[in-house]
Amino acid sequence: MIKIVIYTICLIKKIKICTTKFNIITIDCFLLNKKNLFLTHHIYKFDKSHYIRHMIIKDITIYDIAKKLNIAPSTVSRGLKGYSTVSKKTQKKILSTAKAMGYQSNTFAANLRKQRSNTIGVVIPKFNSYFMSDVIAGIEMVTNEAGFNLIISQSLENVEKEIRNLQTMFSSRVDGLLVSLAENTENIDHFNIFFNKGLPVLFFDRVPAENSVPAIVINNEEAGYQATQHLLASGAKRIFHISGNQISSVYSERFKGYLRALNEAGIQFDESLLLIGDLNEATGIKAAANIIQAHADGVFSSNDFCAASCMTELKKRGLRIPEDIKIVGFNNDMISRNVEPSLTTIDYPGISMGEIAARNLVSHLSGQQDLQMMTKIVLRSELIIRNSSHITAQHS
Repeated sequence: MIKIVIYTICLIKKIKICTTKFNIITIDCFLLNKKNLFLTHHIYKFDKSHYIRHMIIKDITIYDIAKKLNIAPSTVSRGLKGYSTVSKKTQKKILSTAKAMGYQSNTFAANLRKQRSNTIGVVIPKFNSYFMSDVIAGIEMVTNEAGFNLIISQSLENVEKEIRNLQTMFSSRVDGLLVSLAENTENIDHFNIFFNKGLPVLFFDRVPAENSVPAIVINNEEAGYQATQHLLASGAKRIFHISGNQISSVYSERFKGYLRALNEAGIQFDESLLLIGDLNEATGIKAAANIIQAHADGVFSSNDFCAASCMTELKKRGLRIPEDIKIVGFNNDMISRNVEPSLTTIDYPGISMGEIAARNLVSHLSGQQDLQMMTKIVLRSELIIRNSSHITAQHS
């Protein structure tokens, strides 16, 4: 039997035995006073002699309230501050749940965070990307002007390295994070070390599937739709799609846009017209062989580098572009303008994305804006038509 001694002004509520590993028993409990008002949330660890071995004071955060009510943390933040954009009914639920769970605004922690390092962490998938270079340029323009330093790291499309990068950023006491996720990142649990400390995290481009975090994106589904629709309008009927890891929302959404355009045109999806790979040179070469075998007359690639590689290989194999096959890429990288023929592509505003991401984070850190009130900013993309998909006279 476990004995717990607490001052008589307190009652114990919601006791939960969590573990009994190595003869250590963990008890999770809420402490309330005689008026049933929350005092604190403690996690106690006892050994067999019933002595407290360890005690953790666990604060209730807006993320706990959001999870309880199944709403976005930004909605909880607005509700607690009494913003009119939150309905009275929802605001009442937020306030009552916050009181019941014992939420307290941590003024001390907020003041402590004002002693900043003036450093912002940036985590991206790869440095060797024309698009990411543009994003970093946009971030640097804003942060340099605002007096912030940058620590930039790459995940190399590996979630384990992404986790290590975050731990390094946290140890370096960065004031906030700007993040584009690795393609195999399935959830954002590893960001909890930042969320639990109230440190701001803003995602861009590769963002989590859930809509409860601040994010800056383009409408990838619409962009994929426009690219495919353009190929259909140019006369293509068997359109091959080269895509990336479908865990990543950017690629899965572009694929959805491709499917939507085919469906609207009354064309049934053919699995032989899809290749999912790393979107590198090798994937482009492999795609070319598959394209010839599938008798495709159009190609939509989810990035320009892979599209250019595929186009070069198709030309080596004797196909004429755009006469025999039309090609559309994505990103409007420099290579799209330098290949022959020039590559039709989706212009992805990298510099603007970087500037807007940095500006929102800096505004939050300077107290001008609450990042928790922001959910998702959607930037415009544009189809840039070049010679690789030039509409022939018979289809104009």
